[in-house]
Amino acid sequence: MKDESALHARGGIITERNTDFATLRLRIPAGVLSACQLRRLADLADGYGDGTVHLTMRQTMEIPHVRPDSFEVIARALEENNTPIGAERDEVVNVIACPGTERCKYANIETIDLARTIDRRVAGIRVPTKVRIAVSGCTYMCNSPLLNEIGIIGRIRPLRTPGLCTGCGTCVEYCRQCAISLRNGVSVLDERRCVQCGICVHSCPYNLLKPEYEHYQIAVGGRRGMEPRVGRELVTVETPEAVVEVVYRIVYWIYRTAWSGRLLADQLDEIGFDAFREGIRKEFAGNEE
Repeated sequence: MKDESALHARGGIITERNTDFATLRLRIPAGVLSACQLRRLADLADGYGDGTVHLTMRQTMEIPHVRPDSFEVIARALEENNTPIGAERDEVVNVIACPGTERCKYANIETIDLARTIDRRVAGIRVPTKVRIAVSGCTYMCNSPLLNEIGIIGRIRPLRTPGLCTGCGTCVEYCRQCAISLRNGVSVLDERRCVQCGICVHSCPYNLLKPEYEHYQIAVGGRRGMEPRVGRELVTVETPEAVVEVVYRIVYWIYRTAWSGRLLADQLDEIGFDAFREGIRKEFAGNEE
């Protein structure tokens, strides 16, 4: 009875409007599943739910209409399938990621393995307020990392080799920030407009633009909902290992200082974000100049 009560209290078990049933939210970092895992989830939904699954905004799945007396057996089966019961309340919830360099032609960083590594380090940690984490491969930010409590964005600084530009204008055409112009047959970058998206590097047909500085921008304190708020830039780092460590430090800082019952975005100043940012930048800041 004690184990069942503890299981029922987990954030990934969501009581439905009809309290005879609950929805089970799963932990699927980056939303990637094998075909074998999918088949097993279909079997579990047939056997313990109503035969349906719900795909969520956070790249995971829910199995609806599960009876409480089935929690223990389905929880074991989900663990064996490497799709355990996840989190929904004041915890680190499912880490999401775009396809990254594995599939996206605009991406600057690998995202899937990074999301999985972050998941292994911090997933399910109980904190005073919900922590959502999103990894985006580029500054197009298709998965809205700046509207998450922790957002990670892959960026690159373009390097132009003097004397080699053909003046074809391809990079000018592709730059959405209007940061590049042609002058005397040569492309010129306005660094004030450049967001380091890397699209000019990827688009150059002659490979004359190179990535000078690949890095990860980390932001804190974003939120969705009725009053969305953009996260604040925390630090720029240069390696995935540094990203994982900074994310852990953020989660630990939230655990130690944040208040319950309020979203992180509403209490950043009260819990000393500026001082936290200063300490993180001293230890982890990359070559931001």
